[in-house]
Amino acid sequence: MIKLKTPEQIELIRESALIVSKTLGMIAREIRPGITTLELDKMAETFIRDHHAEPGFLGLYDFPNTLCVSPNEQVVHGIPNDIPLKNGDILSVDCGVLKNGFYGDHAYTFEVGDVLPETKRLLEVTKKSLYIGISNFKLGNRVGDLASSIQKYAEKNGYGVVRELVGHGLGEKMHEEPEIPNYGKSGTGKKFQDGMVIAIEPMINMGSKEIQKLNDGWTIITNDKKPSAHFEHNVALVNGKPELLSTFKYIYESIGIDSKEEKHFKSN
Repeated sequence: MIKLKTPEQIELIRESALIVSKTLGMIAREIRPGITTLELDKMAETFIRDHHAEPGFLGLYDFPNTLCVSPNEQVVHGIPNDIPLKNGDILSVDCGVLKNGFYGDHAYTFEVGDVLPETKRLLEVTKKSLYIGISNFKLGNRVGDLASSIQKYAEKNGYGVVRELVGHGLGEKMHEEPEIPNYGKSGTGKKFQDGMVIAIEPMINMGSKEIQKLNDGWTIITNDKKPSAHFEHNVALVNGKPELLSTFKYIYESIGIDSKEEKHFKSN
């Protein structure tokens, strides 16, 4: 059952999502060759608690940490460890926050030092596919319209779209209905309604779409060991149009780039 949100509830989700946004902005300043993902995890937990919120992932389904950190061929759900990041790595950082009874949850894939051009292109295409998906989250559309738009763009660029992992509704639970796949058929699935809040999160592989889970029970990697990218936003449907509740602007401020990609979607 899809739980439609009131304007007041949407603002509470926005508050949690913006703490995630600011956490990712702080992390962006710290990511460099030599730092460990466990160090980043500890920074994130401290930052979230200092903002009077709780880490949304810590203990969720028994996950052991605040951040999911997934370098290179890891797709999602990587567990922080004490292995230093290397120049040329990419790192997906997925973060959740719980405040006032509502969750925020979004992700960004960072470059560590100097990254190969073909890897940069994977990140660019994956992030663009996220915004294409967001633009299709509108009244009159269905889940399949959003999902197929992401799939078509990623596959047109020669990449594999992960099937087993999907986006989701967001609210008082981290994962609510409906599921939001990154592949599908236009005109199918649940209709979008005002008051829906969802997490859209394309997971796109440089090579095959095939994945596997490691023995730690969490980490998902690509079968062919080629890199994977992951970007995620929280979006509400307000007056028939998508409204961003999360933002990458704090990341861009930290790494010193100016991006206008969010200007089309009303956000804070």
